[in-house]
Formats: sequence, structure tokens, C-alpha cells
Amino acid sequence: MALVLLTVLGVRLFQVQAVDPAGMAEAAVEKRLVEQTIPPLRGSILDADGNYLARSVERFDVVVNQTLSHDYAEEQSYPRRNAEGKLEDISFDQAFKELSAILGQDVQTLRSSVLGDATFKFVAKTVTPEIKEKVLAVKFPGIYADRTTLRTYPSGSVAGSIVGFLGTDGPQEGLELTQDDVLAGKAGSKTYEIGGDGIRIPYATNEDTPVVDGDSIQLSIDQDLQWFAQQTIASQVAQYRAQWGNVVVVEAKTGRVIAMAESTTVDPNNPGLTPAESRQPLSVTVPFEPGSTTKVITMAAALEEDLITPESQFEIANTYTVDGQTFKDAFDHGTLQMTAAGILTKSMNTGTVMIGQKLTPQERYDWMRKFGIGQQLDVGLNGETKGILAKPEDWDTRQQYTVLFGQGLAQTALHTAMVYQTIANDGVRLAPSLIDGYVAADGTTTKTERAEGKRVVSEETAREVQHMLETVTAEGSGSSGKLEQYRVGSKTGTAEAPGANGGYDGYTVSYAGIAPMEDPQYVAVVTLQRPQGPLELIEPGKTFQKVMEQVLTSRNVAPSTTEPELYPVEY
Repeated sequence: MALVLLTVLGVRLFQVQAVDPAGMAEAAVEKRLVEQTIPPLRGSILDADGNYLARSVERFDVVVNQTLSHDYAEEQSYPRRNAEGKLEDISFDQAFKELSAILGQDVQTLRSSVLGDATFKFVAKTVTPEIKEKVLAVKFPGIYADRTTLRTYPSGSVAGSIVGFLGTDGPQEGLELTQDDVLAGKAGSKTYEIGGDGIRIPYATNEDTPVVDGDSIQLSIDQDLQWFAQQTIASQVAQYRAQWGNVVVVEAKTGRVIAMAESTTVDPNNPGLTPAESRQPLSVTVPFEPGSTTKVITMAAALEEDLITPESQFEIANTYTVDGQTFKDAFDHGTLQMTAAGILTKSMNTGTVMIGQKLTPQERYDWMRKFGIGQQLDVGLNGETKGILAKPEDWDTRQQYTVLFGQGLAQTALHTAMVYQTIANDGVRLAPSLIDGYVAADGTTTKTERAEGKRVVSEETAREVQHMLETVTAEGSGSSGKLEQYRVGSKTGTAEAPGANGGYDGYTVSYAGIAPMEDPQYVAVVTLQRPQGPLELIEPGKTFQKVMEQVLTSRNVAPSTTEPELYPVEY
């Protein structure tokens, strides 16, 4: 029997020492291996001047493998090298005092976190690199640091609904969500051996997969202008007790959106404080009947089709009936002798229908499509809507005429802004854009390619409409948006707002304007939803006035030196 046991032991000893020493060694190494995932640094979101709207900073989670301190628990001390490189024994009490001072935690809390049987437990989260280095210098067995990141939004609610925010499940809204593939980057990893004291073994197994940080996004948004516009529209919404309001400002010659301000916007640092319906930019997510701002399309189409001139003459009674449908104006009047420019200036539904009926229903629809109505604008935000524009064969007898003055269709504030951008840009429609370019982690910048514009109307037609809009400001409903030093072209809009029960329970009031008219550079559109009080006292033009003046003066646009070019209103 003894001989049999000796034989078995001998065979096993031979296996261990001669047959599979590599396998045994490999198994031992595997027990000492630690694989650490290294999260990438998420790209930043910058305004047009490079100011941070969102950024990630490097932070570290201090964690512990409690089992690695068991060998030292009895003597309550462990060895570490001092500043001179000599080994010294450090008591647990001394180590906890040092950690307490570094982390700002009491000693008892640290003991409960660090000592135990868990292989993984957090000691402190998102500490700075400086704190991390001090913690590791204590060299407590089993304590190490995992790289992580902290997302911050230095400008708070400024452009918050555009920027969006992150949640526990990842990106939730705005550009954080739609541009996640660009911003996120790719995680790296490190695999290395540790000794019994939890310290990395130099020159042992070491495999690294490099981390790839995310690219940053540079927007066309002007942070200072965005803040000013948000403050201004919020003030007017409060003044009129409106449901909401917004301001969109676009560069006429580029299509760049330099402000998209909501009266209520989310602070990405604390999104829970903002109702869910206000966390997206309503400027692109909520369509509404625009009302009379759409009359500019009817006028441009009729001019381009050579059906009228700005001084074409119309005799207009208080009401106008066509195909059994009767239309009236917002104000009572006797029979008036008005020019086409005068019809736009006084915002007359009757005269607009007279002009618009010269176009076939299909032509009316086609012209609205040419100006972008009913089409997706796609500036890169989630929840964008193309609005509502039914096909002409689906229009009823009345709707075929109401669309001429902005009822029976729905569009967003950005749609309205781009209609006026087309007129301001001498008839060439551009795609709106929010993103100027991308900045790689190494600093390389890639500019966003811009699609060529589409000519919608001739330069002559666009110039005629520009002068008609300037006449509106000088002698019509657009006077509330006048600027002392700059020439302004504008149009107001009022339409009933549909309620939840299918009826109408208020109004949508808007103001669209262009400046300066001798060389149109900027378009601004102000919208107020369900303001309270007499309609004649509600003036979104006042917000336009403040915001446009801020745009022009902050960008050093020279004041106008020429007189407005106006058309006669009556004949």
C-alpha cells in the first residue's frame, strides 16, 4: 500500500515539475491579473466662439478589493516605502487618518468601506486626479483608482434644450443624444498583475488597448446672444402670461442658426427640475398655424408668376366671397382701394385671397413646398417635425384659400425663419444648420459641409418682397419692431391655436423680421403661444426689437444710412 501511495505522489510530482509547469504558472498569473476598463473622455459641445456648453472632465473612482488587506489584518499594519525608498510598517490607524484627511471622510466611515470580505467596493467617487494621486500614495493594500469622467454644463440652461443632457441610461435629449456616436469615443483597457499587497507588479504582464476620446462639436450658437434671447422671451411670456414663447435668429446668407431661445429651457445639470415637455426646443418640435406671416409666400409666388406687381390695384370691401366661402379682415373697414403692397402692409385676408386665387390649388401647394413648408429641416435635434401641409386634393373648399394666409397648415418657428431667410437672401433658400464643425481629440477641425442653396424666386422678386416688408414696418402692423438706427422689414402673424378638445382655445402670435434692409443679414422670428389679454395689445415685435438690436450692435453692423424703399399702400 505504501508503495502505491509513493508511486502516485511521484507521478503527480513529475506532472507538476516536468509535464505542466507552464500551465501551473499560467493559472497562478491569471489569479493575479486585473483588467481595468478605461472610459473615454466624452467630446465637448462648444458655442461658435469656443465657449463650453458641455464638457467632460477626468475623474477617478477610489475602489477597494477588501480581500487584499486580510494578510495584514492581525498585526494591523502593512509595509510601504517612504520618501527615501525605504520600507516601513504603517499602522492601519495611521493609514486611515491619512485617507480621512485626503478624502474628507471620517475614520469610521473609511474603516467600514475598506475592511471586509468584498472584492469590490467604492471608497469615494469622482475625485480629482490630484486627490487620486494622494490616495494612491498612502499605498493601502487593495485600494486603487478607476478612471471615470464627469459631465458638466458650465452655462447651465443657456441653450440647454439644444445641448441636451445625460441620464443614468446614457444620453437623453438634444445633441447629447443625436450626436452620441461622435461625442462618445471608444473605451480602452489595461490588463496587469498585482501582488498580494494590491500593488501593480512592475515589468509583469501588461496589455493596453488605447482609449479613443470623443470628438467635440462646435455649434453656430452665440452663447451671449442665446442668453439674451432666452431672458427677453421669458420676460415677455411672463408679461402676457403666455403658455410658451421662443426666438429663432438665423444668418440670412449662411443659414446658420445663431440663437434658438425658449422661454422655458432645461438646465442639463439638473434636468429633473424642468417639465418633460420643455426639455426639447419647441422651435423645431412644435408646429402651429402661423397665420399672416405666410402671406409673404402668397405675394412672392404671385410676383414670380407675373400675376401682380407690388403696385397692382385692388378694390376691397369689408368681406370677400369666393366659391361660397366668405372671408373678412381682422378690422372693419369700408371699400378700400389698396395696392398689393398695401394688402400685405395692412395684413388683409380679403385681398390676400383675391391675389392667391390667381394661382391654382396645385400651384399654391407647390410654392409652399418650395419655401420648405411641410418638409423636414433636419438641424440634428431629436423630435424635429416637418409640420403639416396636406396635399391640394385633400383640401376642402375653404382650406384651399385659408392656406394663403397661414391657416389650415402648421409649421415650426424655424420653418417660418427659413421662409424669411429665403427672401432676405435674394430668393435663395438655404438649409438651416446648428453645427459648424467637429474637433477631434488631437485638435484637428473638420468643417461641416454646407449644401448649395436652391433658388426659389428671382432676385428681382425677392427685392420687391423685401421692400413690401419694409413698407409693413413703416406703415403697417410691423411698427412695433422698428429700430432707430436700422432699416427693418417685417410681418406679423396671428392664428387660432387648437386645444386638446379639438376646438380653439387661444391664439398664436408671431413677428418675423429682417435687418438691415439695405443689405439683409439677419432674420429673427418671435412666437408667443396663447398669450392672455387683448390681441391688439400683444406685441411680439418688442422682443424682436430688443433681440435684433442686440444682434446688430454686438456684431458691429453699421447703422443704416439710406432711407427705406417703400411702396404706396393705397391708390
